Amino acid sequence: MLRLSTLFVRTLREDPADAEVPSHKALVRAGYIRRAAPGGFSWLPLGWLVYRNVERIIREEMDRAGFQEVHFPALLPREPYELSGRWTDYGDNVFRLKDRRGNDFIMAPTHEEMFTLLVKDLYSSYKDLPLVIYQIQTKYRDEARPRAGLLRGREFVMKDSYSFDIDDEGLAVSYQRHRDVYIKVFERLGLPVVIVSAMSGAMGGSASEEFLAPIDVGEDTYVRCTSCDYAANVEAVRVPPPPAEDNVDAPPAAVEDTPDTPTIVTLVDLMNARDDLRRSDREWTAADTLKNVVVKLRHPDGTFEPLAIGVPGDRDVDMKRLEAAVLPAAAEPFADADFAAHPELAKGYIGPGVLGVASSSDIRFVVDPRVVDGTRWITGADRPGRHVVGLVAGRDFTPDGVLDVADVRAGDACPDCGGSLELARGVEMGHIFQLGRLYATALGLTVLGPDGQQITPTMGSYGIGVSRAVAAIAETTLDELGLCWPRQVAPADVHVVVAAKPGSEQFPAAERLAGELEQAGVRVLLDDRDTVSPGVKFKDAELLGVPTIVVVGRGLADGVVEVKDRRTGERRDVALAEVVTALRG
Repeated sequence: MLRLSTLFVRTLREDPADAEVPSHKALVRAGYIRRAAPGGFSWLPLGWLVYRNVERIIREEMDRAGFQEVHFPALLPREPYELSGRWTDYGDNVFRLKDRRGNDFIMAPTHEEMFTLLVKDLYSSYKDLPLVIYQIQTKYRDEARPRAGLLRGREFVMKDSYSFDIDDEGLAVSYQRHRDVYIKVFERLGLPVVIVSAMSGAMGGSASEEFLAPIDVGEDTYVRCTSCDYAANVEAVRVPPPPAEDNVDAPPAAVEDTPDTPTIVTLVDLMNARDDLRRSDREWTAADTLKNVVVKLRHPDGTFEPLAIGVPGDRDVDMKRLEAAVLPAAAEPFADADFAAHPELAKGYIGPGVLGVASSSDIRFVVDPRVVDGTRWITGADRPGRHVVGLVAGRDFTPDGVLDVADVRAGDACPDCGGSLELARGVEMGHIFQLGRLYATALGLTVLGPDGQQITPTMGSYGIGVSRAVAAIAETTLDELGLCWPRQVAPADVHVVVAAKPGSEQFPAAERLAGELEQAGVRVLLDDRDTVSPGVKFKDAELLGVPTIVVVGRGLADGVVEVKDRRTGERRDVALAEVVTALRG
């Protein structure tokens, strides 16, 4: 039994100054967690109970599926990450350190390399496979901007599992088994999720899906089709290119004076205002313009590369989509100093004339999938105050490639059915990958195949954010009064509140009731404090969020106690002799 008179907890009446999102505020105010450092938190007893319940549910479903648990250290040597290439690829996103002998180590962000090496050490035949092993372990990433409490930290707990199969058919089976397990896990946690197509990112691999909790404060944006079951993280949305147009015989492109038009809006306004430039069929729009955005890619080895991206003028480059597409490089804005180093770029008037395969520039030029051969554009003429009208893709300029990184908007066409897309925000709770043979090949994992030849197993990687799940569940269930835990993860089933003065008969009656509930298998949190008022106890009961609140108060004289459902607010009087039976069911 948990007793508030001795429990290591302090509740707060005001939100902590450094808390940004509701779950962070509520978890700190209710005494579940405390900030230890930016992106790092200490768990107090109530919070640790919730965490352990989340971990238990995940472990039960993993074990039920026949997966086996192992455990690796978090402090890992450099060599395996060198072999996979990720020692460099991770760049500044990981914590690195040296031991007293000068050997390099990494605080593990993920454990693909270690799982692969362990299987390589112990297994040598196809008869040993398929295999799925997993761990629940602390991970470390040097987030540039840790925020949102447990939702985005530098230290966090993750369940990561890895499958090893001899062929792609086996990998598909392992992948589906994990997918099914994840659905059960999130159902048991009481956490709604949307399964969306995703990018593999630094993990590598091919097929990839995320399990997103629909939360407004989430950092992930995803799309759903209003007409079919298509759903994807915006980073994974792929724009179907329109058919090429036959504009080879179109009039030659013309350079026009367009003073004071450094933005798309000013350019379109000028085009529609001038008689010699106005269209006869309709007004010019931003979609008729080609906007060339220059960014700087910072590679893990510290080198920089300029990159120009041509997108329709009614779109912007989505930096998250760009960063996902150029990993392991990071994308940064092109600064004034960068423009000074590239005098051929006329800021605000950049056009394909100094970019692409036909130019002498060292700047790689990629375009949006909508920029197909034959499409005609208004774009910069590479001189201040001048634009080119009627520039035809494929005839007048040729890019170095295609890069789909323009922003995705509500109302865009679904890539699958052509229906309308809608946007929503979410928090990534799980991610499953078909890794293939990337890590097995890099680390030399082979087994003897059925024909006596060495074969390279194919792998899958599957993660769930354990500590993040605590915050996500809190975020999706709390209300204006405080936390409101689902019973399966709550720190207790029943919160018994003694609403009376010290020395009154309610105190021993509450003690007896709490003991009977505990004997019946009900987890109890008893507020037996005699130094605070009933009003404070009621507020704390709402804040702490235990699913059922039992108030032993004035009704005891009539042989009843008040039972309240924390989620619905429904109250009912129950005879004292019937409480255990009512709550045990």
